[in-house]
Amino acid sequence: MACRAGHVRVNGSAAKAATPVRVGDRVEAHVADRLRIVEVIRIINKRVGAPTAAECLVDHTPPPPPRELAAIRVFREPGSGRPTKRDRRNLDKLRQQ
Repeated sequence: MACRAGHVRVNGSAAKAATPVRVGDRVEAHVADRLRIVEVIRIINKRVGAPTAAECLVDHTPPPPPRELAAIRVFREPGSGRPTKRDRRNLDKLRQQ
């Protein structure tokens, strides 16, 4: 699904689900709002468990940015009714920060 959406690249070019990879290829994928970068070091011919599969690649993903110590708590007063479109957009902006 990520390939179809264009979130996966192999050696800098867009990849389809059936794109073959070779040893030394660099795979970039956007996963959960982060960019994961891995390098293939061994090819697997059949399905294996996650620990074995993890041994076949090298992770070059940059470390995640530090999280804020205190998250902003956003709430509305009880009984204030349904938020307007403007209110909802403002709340979304606060949550994304």
